[in-house]
Amino acid sequence: MDNAVLTRLKNAGLLSEQVPDMGFVSTGSYALNKVISGDYTKGIPVGMITQFHGEASTAKTVFATHILKEAQAKGYYTMLVDSENAYNPEFAKHLGIDPKKLIYAAPETLEDCFQVIEDTISAIRETDPDTPIVVAYDSIAVSPSKAEYEAENYDGNNMQGAVRAKSTGACLRKINPLMRKHKVALVIINQIRNKVGVMYGSPDTMAAGGKSLEYYLGVNLKCISNKTSDLLRDEHKSVTGIKGTVRNTKNKVSVPFRECEFELMYNEGLNPYAGVLRQIEADGLVKRNGAWYTVEGTGKKFQSKEFEGLLLDPESEGFGPIHKFFGI
Repeated sequence: MDNAVLTRLKNAGLLSEQVPDMGFVSTGSYALNKVISGDYTKGIPVGMITQFHGEASTAKTVFATHILKEAQAKGYYTMLVDSENAYNPEFAKHLGIDPKKLIYAAPETLEDCFQVIEDTISAIRETDPDTPIVVAYDSIAVSPSKAEYEAENYDGNNMQGAVRAKSTGACLRKINPLMRKHKVALVIINQIRNKVGVMYGSPDTMAAGGKSLEYYLGVNLKCISNKTSDLLRDEHKSVTGIKGTVRNTKNKVSVPFRECEFELMYNEGLNPYAGVLRQIEADGLVKRNGAWYTVEGTGKKFQSKEFEGLLLDPESEGFGPIHKFFGI
């Protein structure tokens, strides 16, 4: 095409510069970072919307908290939109959040939640045009639309699907362009509810947003945990946490439809190394034969219960290729 034509189109505002990679923020789980970005140290993309969805008590909020912690460690602005009014400053601080560096808001309606996010982005960009912003919205599932909230018969459970989906779509159309323009990573927490009367196929449905929400997602992650068989217990049989799976159902930065394991210890947060052994086996760093694993290149043999200790010890004999891979 003639360069003069391209110049005229650009001067008319019809063309844009290609947006470079804006970076990533770790999820606090090496295995999940790998599933999302193809790299153990990256994670969720800046410039896109990422959703964690699942049933109650499947570590969705903890993942969001760890992402905020990792963002603070990189010097990014962090914000929590707490529509559930469930934020616990002490627990967040225990997980590594600096409350003084966390912008906090608890709006009442869906539209107000997105508006306060937009206003905060604008306020930050008035004085700082470059530092990335990471926002966690927990959760979109409990935020009523203004139409629901102002209705005379609204009781907190009157979730009119079509009204909410329309409101969600309108809000996302407005805020989605701001993600790349202003280097923002938005993490949305959503819940799964069951459709009534479904006889065939999956009865799962999103509690909020419907299909309109899915269209705007860069990454969509489903958290799965069985509240009976996936409990973690100590030597006294007391419950200390849960384990489960995160399944990547949509991905614009890497290969979709991958999954990994996670472990959440209630007093400690996420185990960053859960699921890593299975991932490095898939990457060819180790080979498995029954209960034993062998490190490629050194012949070092170990069992799964030994893996984390060997990984964290830089002096572990025969673990050099794995240490090098993780930068240890």
